[in-house]
Amino acid sequence: MFDLERTILDRRSIRMFLADRPVPHELVIEALHLAVHAPSNSNIQPWRLVLASGPARARLVGALLERASAGPPQVPKLPARFTCARRHLGALVYGSMGVARQDKEARRVAVLRNWEFFRAPLAGIVCMDHDLGFVDALGVGMFLQNLLLALTARGLGTCVEVSIAGYPETIRDHLPIAENLRILCGLAIGYPDPEFPANRLSTPRNPLEANVVFVDDVDELGHQHTDNVSGSPATLVHDAAHGVGGAR
Repeated sequence: MFDLERTILDRRSIRMFLADRPVPHELVIEALHLAVHAPSNSNIQPWRLVLASGPARARLVGALLERASAGPPQVPKLPARFTCARRHLGALVYGSMGVARQDKEARRVAVLRNWEFFRAPLAGIVCMDHDLGFVDALGVGMFLQNLLLALTARGLGTCVEVSIAGYPETIRDHLPIAENLRILCGLAIGYPDPEFPANRLSTPRNPLEANVVFVDDVDELGHQHTDNVSGSPATLVHDAAHGVGGAR
């Protein structure tokens, strides 16, 4: 058995893989057998996963690179109030690679690696039936997290890629994905390149009180008595109402 806490902390998004080191099929099967134990609404098990390697992966990557060079992916626009997180992450990732903000060519090359699955030898496409909604997407997400952790515990690296879903027609042209399936994201799987600096990047997380509220009771006036995770009473609800919580 693996150390769960250590595995959770060790998991990170890998942005460069060893292209010439194959992923053992048996390790992927072991990880999948664990991943499917994720909870799901009415046990419908909504996750669908297509994995490509060898020539199939090479054809897909070639087509995606050609499409990405012709135009941007069709991905949902991030609401303005969340874009600061993307900018901060971009500064961390590109900074770790030594890519300056004004170096447009280096950034273009780095962005195109997304559609190479960062050179991972195993490329995945995560899907869900079109008729299912947000509650079932939660089930897919829990399956995916299980899979990431199981692969991490076995020495493999991963990267979940929303950008891959931006070219659904190109993906369908090269992989057997039924029309009733919605393409949610891509998944890169392989052995991390130990020489690539961004692979050592540990991205920060919000303090718990920025995302979690504990509610203890409601008095006769309908006021909620809350504690944030550090034990201080009621400050989180007040801060959130005045826009403070999201700015921390």
